[in-house]
Amino acid sequence: MNLELFIAKRLIKGKQHKISISAPIIKIAIAAIALGILMMLIAVSTGVGLKYKIREKIAAFNGHIQIYNYDNNNSEVSVIPVSLQQDFYPDFNLVEGVRHIQAVATKAGIIRTEDTFEGIIAKGVGEDYDWTAFKDFLIRGELPDYSSKLNSEVLMSALMASRLQMDVGDEFFTFFLKEEDPSKIPNQRKFKITGIYDSGFEEFDGTYIITDIRHIQRMNQWESEEVGNFEVFLTDFDTIEEKSAEIYGQTLSTLDTQTIKNKYYKIFEWIGLFDFNIGIIIGIMIIVGGINMITALLVLILERTPMIGVLKALGAANWSIRKVFLYNAAYLILIGLFWGNLLGLGLIWFQDRFRYFQFPNPQEYYIDYIPVYMDLPTILLLNAGVLLLCMLMLLIPSHIITRISPVKAIKFD
Repeated sequence: MNLELFIAKRLIKGKQHKISISAPIIKIAIAAIALGILMMLIAVSTGVGLKYKIREKIAAFNGHIQIYNYDNNNSEVSVIPVSLQQDFYPDFNLVEGVRHIQAVATKAGIIRTEDTFEGIIAKGVGEDYDWTAFKDFLIRGELPDYSSKLNSEVLMSALMASRLQMDVGDEFFTFFLKEEDPSKIPNQRKFKITGIYDSGFEEFDGTYIITDIRHIQRMNQWESEEVGNFEVFLTDFDTIEEKSAEIYGQTLSTLDTQTIKNKYYKIFEWIGLFDFNIGIIIGIMIIVGGINMITALLVLILERTPMIGVLKALGAANWSIRKVFLYNAAYLILIGLFWGNLLGLGLIWFQDRFRYFQFPNPQEYYIDYIPVYMDLPTILLLNAGVLLLCMLMLLIPSHIITRISPVKAIKFD
């Protein structure tokens, strides 16, 4: 039988515990723990959720890793073609952790209407293209079908469609300069909008239209087996640097690789600050909760000073008495964690389900609502961390029990 735990349970269940002068302080301490874990869950879920969403949107337009020919071209336009006859295409089995690979090509052009014009980049894709992300971005119409014969269907962003005053079903002409001789009459293509998408990423929405890659191959006078570059998608984004090095080692010496972290390093440096902010919030909440628990423990010790004197007079060791109060404090922390998790996880589920809370300035965060993400290991780690750190913080104030004299404690009033 655990004597310390038995005494702690009697203290917790006793009526005197509920009507004592320490009751309000204990409730405040429990509320501080609940508020702390609530804020931690919200900080982690929103920070990680926003980071994941931004990464997904960048990857939707670029893949995680790009494979292309060595050249001095730093623009977004494909210049030197890459052959499809590669060992890693269409199935990249040479490197573990690659989910998908697709061939694309890009070409700059100008959309001209009766009233206005807009500079664009036409991104050519084929039947191997992964439309998963654009299914979420699609707001009107349907996705184009490039699995059969060449067609004029394109996917345009809502931002570009608004600038050009167009919608699903409208047709337009696009002019593309000839790479071999820009002074010649440009290539002209007539396209039809089959779908409108909105990724929330103005840098991409204001630039790209999605079209059939065969249009770009014909305009660039490429063979059907030539494309602009390959886009590689990974199963685990956190391994992107490692997998990029492995992929580079498995490709020809004439090919180079680039990760989206390097291509958009400013954006990834910005979202990297989310982890620092989350750490600051977690640290502050643990300190606040710990200080409140220290106060509650000292009040409990002060209130139970006569009991401490009696236990010492009966031969109880200092550590044994300290364990009684630490068990009591752990019980209070667990109550706070329970209510904090209940409220925090409920709020996270509500936001994930209904997306009620919105960003006042979505253009700065590339998304209109506040995204959330939470997994079981993170929840367990947060709760275990709060419990462990708070208990470690309580070891110091519980040392005051060793200073209490049995004779003075029994007379204490």
